Amino acid sequence: MVHQYKNNGYNIVLDVNSGAVHVVDDAAYDVIALWESHTKDEIIEKLQSDYDTEQIKEAIEETASLEMDGILFTKDAYEGIVPKRQQTVVKALCLHIAHDCNLKCRYCFADEGEYHGRKALMSYETGKAALDFLIANSANRRNLEVDFFGGEPTLNFQVVKDLVAYGRQQEKRFDKKFRFTLTTNGVLLNDEIMEFANREMANVVLSIDGRKEVNDKMRPFANGSGSYDLIVPKFQKLAESRNQRDYYVRGTFTHHNLDFSEDVLHLADLGFKQISIEPVVAQPEDDYAIREEDLPQLFEEYDKLAKEMVKRHKYGDDFNFFHFMIDLEGGPCVFKRLSGCGSGTEYLAVTPWGDLYPCHQFVGNEKFCMGNVTEGVTNTCLQEEFKGCNVYSKEKCQNCFAKFYCSGGCAANSYNFHGDIHNAYDIGCALQKKRVECAIMIKAAEAFGTE
Repeated sequence: MVHQYKNNGYNIVLDVNSGAVHVVDDAAYDVIALWESHTKDEIIEKLQSDYDTEQIKEAIEETASLEMDGILFTKDAYEGIVPKRQQTVVKALCLHIAHDCNLKCRYCFADEGEYHGRKALMSYETGKAALDFLIANSANRRNLEVDFFGGEPTLNFQVVKDLVAYGRQQEKRFDKKFRFTLTTNGVLLNDEIMEFANREMANVVLSIDGRKEVNDKMRPFANGSGSYDLIVPKFQKLAESRNQRDYYVRGTFTHHNLDFSEDVLHLADLGFKQISIEPVVAQPEDDYAIREEDLPQLFEEYDKLAKEMVKRHKYGDDFNFFHFMIDLEGGPCVFKRLSGCGSGTEYLAVTPWGDLYPCHQFVGNEKFCMGNVTEGVTNTCLQEEFKGCNVYSKEKCQNCFAKFYCSGGCAANSYNFHGDIHNAYDIGCALQKKRVECAIMIKAAEAFGTE
């Protein structure tokens, strides 16, 4: 499978199955487009009004050479032999340390931190049992990940600290290494929390949507006042204290700010170097939901942002945008490329009372309760279903050029829109494909040293 597109003056050809990327001239671009459905003589005949014959022949020779080298028009080496792990090894937990929040974000999938249930704070005993469960189910895997999540986890920060201390004790006992992360809205962020985070948290996610008017519209306090002025100085301080590494300012754009590239650049201009602004996932009846008719403008915004990042890179004013970060040489292992985040298998969410779910977005839907941290995974049928969730189990992925980059997309989004984890959220797919195209263009620009 080959995907061709033009972006920012580059003719880009992606060989999907090998992952090879080719930046070619116009003649080669047109030859490649005709390659599989025409003979060489037919290609020459079709293109001779646009290029001289020698130019076309040279492009044909180059295309044939790339095909011979196994980096163009390659076959899918994984179809039919999708790896499926016989043993389920859990490597990561999302601890819902607090089903409560001090903000009232309009788009919150967690129902203002309560996950369509009740307010609750995780006890130390439940968190301790969760870490014990992770260790017991991690087999020989040494590196384990735990994200302190909510609601707002700083509402229960003493338990966060106590669980980190317990985890560090268990590292020595079981020869494990915990990678702790924290997601926070910043309202309660202070010097003590920052110091602890800088010492113990491998990554910190800081929630902010961008420009003041955008953030305060969607992320207000219960009284309607905005959170921007309170959190921005704290986030700037934390980012600098971490030397602009190992954190993200993470926001959400909606139908109300389709010009979201301005929010990304606003955050960059505030000094943040690690930025993620993601599309809201909401039902069509929500006024802030992304709609199909919004897609052309959003595509333009991604193009605009990519071009600006290329320009800033040239002048040494770089920043990372999460959805444009792509590894064209190494990348994740084959299993990861095919099956994604590992929800329901390698990655589980834990409620304040210890119930297990495939991920944080399934919490509150009792059909997806997989067990609890004391008894372990008891809904093994559900676990097996998630084991079989990969790009080859999804019909929409079969002919998609981005499938090895998005790994089939989000199972929760698929279920919420189609009632099936083996489907795909269509708007999300369209945006993901655009992001992959922009990310590859940025790599091309870096390689050629141009704008």
